[in-house]
Amino acid sequence: MAARAGKKVVIVKKIIQGGGGHHGGSWKVAYADFVTAMMAFFMVMWILGMDDKTKQAIEGYFANPVGYKKGYGAGASPLSTGTTPANVQKTQLRMIVRSTEQRSFESLKKQIEGKIAASDSLKKMHAVVDVQMTPDGLRIELVETGSGDNYFPSGSAKMKSAMMLALQLIGAELAHIDHPIELEGHTDGAKFGADGDYGNWELSSDRANAARRVLETVGVSKGQIIGVRGYADTKLRVLNEPLASANRRISILLPYSHVNPNEASPEELAVNKRDSLIANIGKPLPQSPSTVTESPLVVPKATKR
Repeated sequence: MAARAGKKVVIVKKIIQGGGGHHGGSWKVAYADFVTAMMAFFMVMWILGMDDKTKQAIEGYFANPVGYKKGYGAGASPLSTGTTPANVQKTQLRMIVRSTEQRSFESLKKQIEGKIAASDSLKKMHAVVDVQMTPDGLRIELVETGSGDNYFPSGSAKMKSAMMLALQLIGAELAHIDHPIELEGHTDGAKFGADGDYGNWELSSDRANAARRVLETVGVSKGQIIGVRGYADTKLRVLNEPLASANRRISILLPYSHVNPNEASPEELAVNKRDSLIANIGKPLPQSPSTVTESPLVVPKATKR
């Protein structure tokens, strides 16, 4: 009736659009993933095209990001490539070598500790062997305890069976790696030899030399041992107790390598260290721990390397 009376009828149509199909925004997420993947692909291709020095620097960064960044105090970057060659500093190369040797020393540390723990004879003789990672390298110390004569009689360089056996077990592991070794002899602060002919200096040196001879009999080559030193009581293990028995000890040090600033290609040192240490550490010993502990005083025949 209203239409017939001349009134207009207004019809409102509401169109509700959906977000599905190609009319939505989900394609943006897929496109972002695609761009990210392409960026990663070109990053990989870019790194593969770098020279060996830069690759070594990048490897060192990912091995130790926090310590590696400290070497770039002036803002240099291991990824500074292009028309200007990467500025690979000796500091970064030393860190690459250090990181590789740390991993190798950790493996060697576990092997030595396992051999010592498996020896019932050393347990009965109350022998103490302390293996630690230090700022200087891997340090193995044969430490006196109790009355202080488990390894050597007081004032003598004639080693006892506990020292002989411990050195045989340790030397069998060291003989399988190609790394320098330093031997140190230490005494406590007790003074003897009033006439000055023979004192703690001579005693500590003689004990270190006695340890060297045993290591060489189990396969450690003479070229591996680069130093035999006696420190007397100048490097005490227990600083506030100069007379403590723990100050009397033999120390075996595998020092970290040093990159010579004058070397033509110090990055090769990192590669060589990685190959020689890691490749040789996993080699099994020719005899089991139980075989050695049954005859602690028997010195195996020396093998030339």
